[in-house]
Amino acid sequence: MREVCTAYLAHIAAANPRVNAIVSLRPSNDILVLADAADRAVAAGGALGPLHGLPLAVKDTADTAGLRTTYGSPLFADHVPAQDGLMVSRLRQAGAIFIGKTNVPEFGLGSHSFNPVFGATGNAWDPTRSAGGSSGGAACGIALRMLPFADGSDFAGSLRNPAGFNNVLGLRPSQGRVPAAPREDAFYNQLTTEGPMARCANDLSLLLSVQSGYDPRAPLSLETGIANAPESLAADLRGRRIAWLGDLGGHLAIETGILPLCESALHALQAVGVRTDAVAPAFDWEELWRAFTVIRHFTIGGKFSAAYADAEKRRRMKPELQWEIQGFHALTAQALHRAYAVRTAWFDAAASLFSDYDYFALPTAQVFPFPIAERWPARIGGREMDSYHRWMEVVVPATMLGCPAISLPAGFGPGGLPVGVQIIGRLRADLSLLQLAHAHEQVTDFLKSAPPGINLT
Repeated sequence: MREVCTAYLAHIAAANPRVNAIVSLRPSNDILVLADAADRAVAAGGALGPLHGLPLAVKDTADTAGLRTTYGSPLFADHVPAQDGLMVSRLRQAGAIFIGKTNVPEFGLGSHSFNPVFGATGNAWDPTRSAGGSSGGAACGIALRMLPFADGSDFAGSLRNPAGFNNVLGLRPSQGRVPAAPREDAFYNQLTTEGPMARCANDLSLLLSVQSGYDPRAPLSLETGIANAPESLAADLRGRRIAWLGDLGGHLAIETGILPLCESALHALQAVGVRTDAVAPAFDWEELWRAFTVIRHFTIGGKFSAAYADAEKRRRMKPELQWEIQGFHALTAQALHRAYAVRTAWFDAAASLFSDYDYFALPTAQVFPFPIAERWPARIGGREMDSYHRWMEVVVPATMLGCPAISLPAGFGPGGLPVGVQIIGRLRADLSLLQLAHAHEQVTDFLKSAPPGINLT
C-alpha cells in the first residue's frame, strides 16, 4: 500500500494545483504511516476490508474524525470533527486511507464548487471551466486519476451534475439506500443522500456496497445494501425501455447541443436491446419546481436559521444561503403541506409511467461546463434564471421521486467539454441502473477518454 499511496501522492502533487480538487491534504508522512500499517496487515494474513489501503479523499461536507472538515464555510474554517459521519465510518472500517477532503461549494449549496476557504475547483477537461457541484472536487479528482473513486452527496444533482461535467459516473441511490447520521431530522429530510462516484460501473458498485445497508440510527434506511458482485452487472437488458423526457416539453431551457448528445448516448444502448422513446408526461413542471423550492427552503433554512440571527455569522454567509433562509422565514404551513402533496402527485404520475418503461432519461445539466469565474449561469439562451439553482432544474424530477438516478457520460461538446445524461430507475432498482451503466460502457468509448495531460498507456 505504500507504493500505491506514494504513486497517488506524486500524481496529486503534479495535477491538483491546476484544478484545486483535493483540499486539506494530510502530510505525506502521516499517510505513509497508515499505508505501512496496511501493508503489515496484508503480511499478517488477516481479514481485510474491501477498500483496504486505498487512498481516498472524503467530500468536505462529510464529517471526518481528526481531519479538517470545513463544509466550504468560513464559519467552520478550522473545524476538526471528533467523530466520523456514518457513511465515513463505513469507508474507514472497510480499510480506506483518508488523505484529505474534496472541495465543495459553501455548505454544498449550488452546482459550482467554489468557496471562501479554498477557492474554486476547475474542470478536469478545462480548468478554466466549472467542475460542477456540489461534489465537484470528487468528480474532478476521479477524472484526473488523483483518486480511484470517491464519495459524494446529492440534493439537487450534486452526484449527477459534476459527474456529467467531468465524464465520470455518479449514482444518486434510492431514498434510504445509504443511511446518514448525525442529522437533525430522521424522518422528513429525504431529499438528500450520499452515494458513490467512479470511472466504471464495477467501482461504483464496490463503493456502494460499502456505503449502503441498514443502520438503526436511520429509521427509514433500507434493510439490505447492494452487494459487490461484478458478475451481477452483466445482465441481459433486451426488452428494457427508456422514456426520454428531453426538455420536459419545452419547459426547460437547455443549451444548444446538449439534447442531441444525450439522445445519441441513449440510442447506443440499442446494441444491447434497450429501446428509447420520446415521451412527454402531462405534469405541471413549474408546480413541481415550486414544491421543490419550498421543501428546500424548509430543510436548509431551518438548519441555519439560528446562525442567521447572529449578525456577524450572517455577514459571513453566501448570498444564496441567505436567500434560502429568508425563504424559510416566509414559509407558511399551507405552502409546505401543498409542496408535499405535489411531490406525492409526481410520484403517482411517475409510477404510472414506470408501468410502461423501466427508466426515464433527462440531461444531467442544462448547460455545458461554464467559466469558473461565474457564480452560476444567469441565462440559458434567451431565458433568465430566477435563482442560483434554476439552471439545474433538470435534476428535480429524480430528487423529488426518491428514486435512484445515475449520470452516464454522453460525449463532448464545444471545446471538448463533457456532458452527461441521467437515467432514473424505479424505486430501489439501484442494481438495474448499475447494470445499465455497465452495458453503456460496453457500447460506448466515453469512459475510455481521459482529460488532457493524462496518459493512459
